[in-house]
Amino acid sequence: MQHAQELDLDVNLDVIRPWRRATIAVSAVATIELFALAAIAIALLGNPLSKHLRATAAAAAGTPRVHTAPPAPAKKAALARADTSVMVLNGGGHAGAAHAAANRVSAHGYQLGQVGNAAGITPRTLIMYRPGYEAEGARLGRDLHVRIVRPLDGMRPVQLMGAHLVLIMGR
Repeated sequence: MQHAQELDLDVNLDVIRPWRRATIAVSAVATIELFALAAIAIALLGNPLSKHLRATAAAAAGTPRVHTAPPAPAKKAALARADTSVMVLNGGGHAGAAHAAANRVSAHGYQLGQVGNAAGITPRTLIMYRPGYEAEGARLGRDLHVRIVRPLDGMRPVQLMGAHLVLIMGR
């Protein structure tokens, strides 16, 4: 008899509290709706957001996406290689990179200036030239197969300690 009363009590609790099943059902439907809305939001906003992130990353990297006309032919270098002084700096953080590059520079007949570390990390290897030594910088770029050759940026001519060119080894 007592067992029958317990079963009756369990049945009565289900009748008294039908909200449990309803709550579970409503929660399941709400979860499915949430995932559906998230998928729709990703599909609609994902493409414009990815384009924006790519453009922001390209702007932060400092690489212009604009194609310009090829540069005018450079003047012929006024200084001979033996008279051109090159400062070599390690901007990539790899131990010994500046000294290895200095050996390559001197093997091409250039004078070596100071060899050391750059103030910061540089992602790419580049050559910078003092005002008036663009042709010598282009020649060193050809000799060492360095594509980025530009005027001094972030350095003053006084910091070159008499060197005409700066080779900064990147990562």
